[in-house]
Amino acid sequence: MDIRPFLTQPDISILDVMATIDANRRGVAIVVDKYMRMMGVITDGDIRRAIMAGVDLSQPVSILLARRNTDMYPQPISAQVGISPQEILILMRSHKIRHLPILDESGKVVDLALFDDLLEAPEEKLTAVVMAGGFGKRLHPLTNELPKPMLPLNGKPIMERQIEQLQASGIHQVYITTHYKSEKIVEHFRNGDGFGVEINYIQESEPLGTAGSLGLLPETTEPILVINGDILTRLDFGALFVFHKEHEAEMTIAVREFKSQVPYGVVEVNGIEVVSVNEKPTNRYFVNAGIYLLNASVVKLIPGNGEHYDMPDLINTLVRQCRRVVCFPIREYWMDIGYLDDYERAKADLANGRF
Repeated sequence: MDIRPFLTQPDISILDVMATIDANRRGVAIVVDKYMRMMGVITDGDIRRAIMAGVDLSQPVSILLARRNTDMYPQPISAQVGISPQEILILMRSHKIRHLPILDESGKVVDLALFDDLLEAPEEKLTAVVMAGGFGKRLHPLTNELPKPMLPLNGKPIMERQIEQLQASGIHQVYITTHYKSEKIVEHFRNGDGFGVEINYIQESEPLGTAGSLGLLPETTEPILVINGDILTRLDFGALFVFHKEHEAEMTIAVREFKSQVPYGVVEVNGIEVVSVNEKPTNRYFVNAGIYLLNASVVKLIPGNGEHYDMPDLINTLVRQCRRVVCFPIREYWMDIGYLDDYERAKADLANGRF
């Protein structure tokens, strides 16, 4: 393997390391010194955890290496030249890692073993569910004749772009939940043969909420990726799946950072006493991005009798039961096409290459 696309220097910014990870498309960068000796490994998951922690991404990547001192494995796991593929798999599984740098006797990085490349077949597959049953009232009059996921974006319906992305990610089993003008969706996608996937439909006789239709899915043992049908994104579904497994989550919620500036000086008080004044502060939130990854066992919590049930209901149930729910911050392009302005902006982003 050509190791060069994976290498970076400790003084390079986190943003630039993100670009390295995106370019090699394997979810990892190896930090080396000027002699090509390994200093550490940075994964896509490390970047996303840094985003959640509010780390300034313009800082050098050495900041992330320092954060690893509190990890389970503060020193990067590596192997020496000559190790067999079987030994590599054993080492990866025992340490729950997916990337293993191979070093020569001097500590110089000469190769990189990748977990997925060593498997004859994926250990698990994903089933996808596209939620496409809404009325799209906020997009009237555009949705008078078409359901929102079928609105065209530069010649393709929104949902066709989603299906293409799912197929490119190796997801071939897709369910589409429908209600409003469902015939428009079925006429376009049919059984999915023309899009390289197998499509089945879950028809809601009445709107079942943002999670209710999942209770009508056939029983499965595979994790389920759920995405709202009005989302335009470049989210790496493979990275989401790896993150989900790495954190041993039962449900992972994709989130997007949202900042809101208060246009006034905020006065902090204790009773009537002034403690401080913060001039026009910016508040930072993570908002639900309409994309979820669920273990199959989670679906069993959803009523299967056609009862209305929303994703917040499911999330709160899992949290109350102390079952692991984690956040996956989206750093890629993401647009929730809920309003006419969003739709126009999405078309413009496609036209100018921002998407």
